[in-house]
Amino acid sequence: MKIEIWSDIMCPFCYIGKRQLESALAEFPNDKFEIEWKSFQLDPTIEPQSGKDVYTFLAERKGISVEQSIEMHKGVTERAKNVGLDYYFEKAIISNSLTAHRIIHLAKTKKLGDEMEEIFFKAYFTEGKDLNDAETLIELAVKAGLDSNEVKEIVENENLYLSDVKGDIKEAQEIGVQGVPFFVFDRKYAVSGAQPVEAFVNTIREVQK
Repeated sequence: MKIEIWSDIMCPFCYIGKRQLESALAEFPNDKFEIEWKSFQLDPTIEPQSGKDVYTFLAERKGISVEQSIEMHKGVTERAKNVGLDYYFEKAIISNSLTAHRIIHLAKTKKLGDEMEEIFFKAYFTEGKDLNDAETLIELAVKAGLDSNEVKEIVENENLYLSDVKGDIKEAQEIGVQGVPFFVFDRKYAVSGAQPVEAFVNTIREVQK
């Protein structure tokens, strides 16, 4: 079964959804699943915000107070903890995810897409790594098993794998993706959002019928 996942590594629910799906797949130990990660950008216009934390950034974007923003993030942090993830929004560095998405496309050509997604998610939400920084991106990509020279080339040439990222985003628009994570199972069924494990299990069973 092929599962395509539209996702943005800046999206907290995408990492949660990844864990929910993994728990669901564990219910089918004898089945083979092919996971393909697809690019999506929640906000392609984001620029690095020097000295500005996520709480303030979101408060300004949504026209709410910083206190309200902190409360909103607390709820997300709790949801993450329920699936075994540690989110530290106070450490997160606001980044534009485009270069990371281009690196993920390189990783996909080496069958390392899942590893690269996991490392980028953890780097952003847990470790407070700066995904705007070229050296950080290269270091993380090497950790996933990629060649540092190939990654350096992507970081330095903004056109490499750009059409792949844009193609994924265009495809998302064509099939009506409103937000991420968005999971498509064998092009038959779709699940939108970080749904409970049972929702994924039930969808997989439906597709298998």
